[in-house]
Amino acid sequence: MTSGGSSVAITLDRHALIALGANLGDPVATVRRAIGELQRFSIEPVISSSLWRSAPVDCPPGSPPFVNAVAAIVPRLGETPETLLQALQALERAAGRRPKRIHNEPRPLDLDLLAFRRETRQSPELTLPHPRAHRRAFVLAPLAELAPDLRLPGWDRTVREWLVALPDAAALERLGGPAR
Repeated sequence: MTSGGSSVAITLDRHALIALGANLGDPVATVRRAIGELQRFSIEPVISSSLWRSAPVDCPPGSPPFVNAVAAIVPRLGETPETLLQALQALERAAGRRPKRIHNEPRPLDLDLLAFRRETRQSPELTLPHPRAHRRAFVLAPLAELAPDLRLPGWDRTVREWLVALPDAAALERLGGPAR
């Protein structure tokens, strides 16, 4: 695995981007373990950001803070956005995630497929690129470590430009070091 300071260039010609978050149990250990598990779906070493702590956004009162990261993988031959999404959902279930009872409730692991190469999707199961990524500092800050000048399909700004436009970006805390 390669960390955020890596010289490996992340491009939408090759990579899929995954946002990770957790706020139940031991979220640091859970996110690190999940990043390691992502290697099963990548033909090259996983590239990961640092870990970041963020306040819960649109969550029930009293929800604990989240630990977040972003990882980039080079999907296996034959992998599609839909098959990768199914694999990510299986990882969430293995980490103890259950069907939602309350919108944005605390969870042991949350994996969001942000982008899958340059592909776009608009279906009930999957929208690519992720429709709210550009409004989430807890996604953009770790992604900016990896690819600050990246523009996802349909975006009119880079990751860095979206991040600096968000008022809550300063509320994030970088926990240091690579996520693994």
